[in-house]
Amino acid sequence: MTDIQTTHVGSLPRPAGLQKLLSDPESVDDEAFDSAVTDAVREVVRRQADAGIDVANNGEQGRLAYSVGVTERLTGYGDEFAERDLPADLADFPDFAEQLFGDKEHIGGPILTGPIEYVGEEQLRRELDRLDEAIASEGVSFANRFHTAPSPGAVLRFTDSEYHDTTEDYLFDLADALNTEYRLIADSGATLQIDAPELLAAFTITFEDASVGEFREHVRTYVEAINRALDGVPSEQVRMHACWGNYPGPHHHDVALDEVVDLFYEADVSGLIVEAANPRHRHEFETFEEYPLPDGWTIVPGVIDVKTNIVEDPAGIANQIERFAEVVGDPSRILAGADCGFETVLGADFVHPEIAWKKLAALSEGAELASERLE
Repeated sequence: MTDIQTTHVGSLPRPAGLQKLLSDPESVDDEAFDSAVTDAVREVVRRQADAGIDVANNGEQGRLAYSVGVTERLTGYGDEFAERDLPADLADFPDFAEQLFGDKEHIGGPILTGPIEYVGEEQLRRELDRLDEAIASEGVSFANRFHTAPSPGAVLRFTDSEYHDTTEDYLFDLADALNTEYRLIADSGATLQIDAPELLAAFTITFEDASVGEFREHVRTYVEAINRALDGVPSEQVRMHACWGNYPGPHHHDVALDEVVDLFYEADVSGLIVEAANPRHRHEFETFEEYPLPDGWTIVPGVIDVKTNIVEDPAGIANQIERFAEVVGDPSRILAGADCGFETVLGADFVHPEIAWKKLAALSEGAELASERLE
């Protein structure tokens, strides 16, 4: 029987107590915070095992956000924060955007005012060790584990630099600094997941006035930065996540996957995570007929939607997995996953926590059903 394994994209619901600590870090000492994160990681490890997840992680429990948390491990950032415009699709519906985000989506990450150096080795090693300790303490096991890190372009999207003369200089300085993080993750034995939403979402968020041809040139530069950051990291140990933005907007300005996916294939990775569950992008499996997956690559199709509280039927999940199996041609190259994270930014949990876990259990049921059908 074909064994379709399961994973997810990284962020999992945080306990209410930990959310409070993360939102007001000055109110708690380091020891109490470390203890709270340790407890939260143990819980998400146990719940991933209960849900049947095969390739697990720490749920990003100790992070404020997937994209700018790494700035705590980099020098040069001040206390001022960058401002960001709304994505083009939400700008078309300002009343809805206000209802959805208020002012939160207009605030980005910190502004760089000095040279970038990576100084977070100890903090990162603690994150990595905490997952192994949680797996041992809970008495569970997984087929593999992964650890997420933002791409240089993801950090660029939410931060600004007053130190660099050009955006490209800043991007590649970020790449050089992130190389240390990427190497440490790979050295731990975990799969490195690079979160690179800029490869798709930047079309509506950063380059909303660009043509597709112009955007392709930006994507090419982003991929070059990813490859620079991956110097010395084995490609077989890296998967890359590209998405159209993890917010429940209309997404009617999204660039099509088939207009840029060939550039993704230039990345020094061996796995690609793509959205395929939400209504706007359920058809994207067709892209891999025209642009076949590179030899040796695995694809992680999102077959559960992280922006709706509807729990997918396992039969529907199995159907979507089978579509990908047909276009890829080899079910063993498929790892079933989610469209994005469940709480990529603190408080941005569009799915109720208990429903999120129910959806992950449905993912496992659907993968098991697909495995039986693909014998």
